[in-house]
Amino acid sequence: MGVTHQAEAGDRASRRPVVGMVGAGQLARMTAQAAIGLGIGFRVLADNPDDSAAQICAGTRIGDYRSADDVLGFGAGCDVVTFDHEHVPGDHLSALEGLTAVRPGGPALRFAQDKSAMRDRLSALDSLRELGVRCPRYRRVGSMAEIAEFAQFAAGRKAGGCAGPGAGPGAGAGWPVVLKATSGGYDGKGVWICDNEDAAADVLAHGLSLMAEEYLPFDRELAVLVARSPQGQGAVYPVVQTIQENGICREVIAPAPGLHPAVAATAQRAGLIIAAELGVTGLLAVELFALGDGLILNELAMRPHNCGHWTLDAARTSQFEQHLRAVLDLPLGAPAMTAEAAVMVNVLGGADPDLHSRLVHVMAADPGVKVHLYGKAVRPGRKVGHVTVAGQDVARLRDRGWRAANYLSHGTEEPAESAEPAGRAGVAGGGPAGGGGPAGRRGPAERSG
Repeated sequence: MGVTHQAEAGDRASRRPVVGMVGAGQLARMTAQAAIGLGIGFRVLADNPDDSAAQICAGTRIGDYRSADDVLGFGAGCDVVTFDHEHVPGDHLSALEGLTAVRPGGPALRFAQDKSAMRDRLSALDSLRELGVRCPRYRRVGSMAEIAEFAQFAAGRKAGGCAGPGAGPGAGAGWPVVLKATSGGYDGKGVWICDNEDAAADVLAHGLSLMAEEYLPFDRELAVLVARSPQGQGAVYPVVQTIQENGICREVIAPAPGLHPAVAATAQRAGLIIAAELGVTGLLAVELFALGDGLILNELAMRPHNCGHWTLDAARTSQFEQHLRAVLDLPLGAPAMTAEAAVMVNVLGGADPDLHSRLVHVMAADPGVKVHLYGKAVRPGRKVGHVTVAGQDVARLRDRGWRAANYLSHGTEEPAESAEPAGRAGVAGGGPAGGGGPAGRRGPAERSG
């Protein structure tokens, strides 16, 4: 289908640059808002007209990212193509790069699409080892014997440096073992914590390409967001703490409370190194486990990311504007915070889908809370928005953020009865909250055993 509202003709007439984003979820929606401020053309390739960004973006084309014809047809009308997810097939990316600029490019995106390839590449970087940043021990596995061997030979061993698939039996770790689908996972999907061989066998039965990783009793989870332009200019945001529940990010605290400045600097340096070594253009989110003063690499995302939503309301340059600047090779914006601290809490769908009926209470109860709703159909547990509060006292900010998010989800400022007590573990700043599990026992979408 063609672009709606004659967006193509208008963009070409004005000769402003046109950025196309494959995918039309909330990340594309918030990027579209940033594009307005920059005065650039912005289009999305949406699965259907009800997608979050498709509801508000004039330059919407309906198509399937798995279809080469749809992807190439969309890209042909854009000066730059970028993404709000990492799932476009590699062959399509290669063909698209023959038509227009693709940022990040296919060679970089491969490391976000294939977790084992990412582990191999990062394991080989001397620059990360010199920083003391490592990967979990891991191995590609395809049988119960390989998983059992991975668990057996390193039970009780201390965590060492990165160990790849050729590292021998000492590259294993004891039970529990984390099994990950090498591709296609997000928000905890495709991740299983297996307590024993029976649980691992259940995962094997899915028939997926898998890798095994050591289970890490981490203190807390951190993330660093960096931007890199085609010319190699870089910018890095403050390191944040993320709090997960059932594999979904529920809360982000910026900057990470109580994080030693040297550890924060190491995380930021690691993010910039990874972006440069992988050839990333645009944003790169690096998820990390903190274990003592050590940092262990978890996941990568080459797009705007949930860990950076707070930047809309508490940074000089939002991650969405920064991503557009980077992919267009414009000078990058200042990533500094505009407040001493900020807390972002995701709003999940509850039993009552009428979010807007509860906005009045949230806005009246705390006018300082910034509410962002995504226009998505409400389903229990689905991300449908987020709230951000900025100020000084982290404990107070967390309390305010959770009260607002809980009310939008459930009509009460207290957690739903089914929710676990929340988000306190591993937060150096302390304070009440509203969702999350114990540190080091991150609950993925699927826990086995």
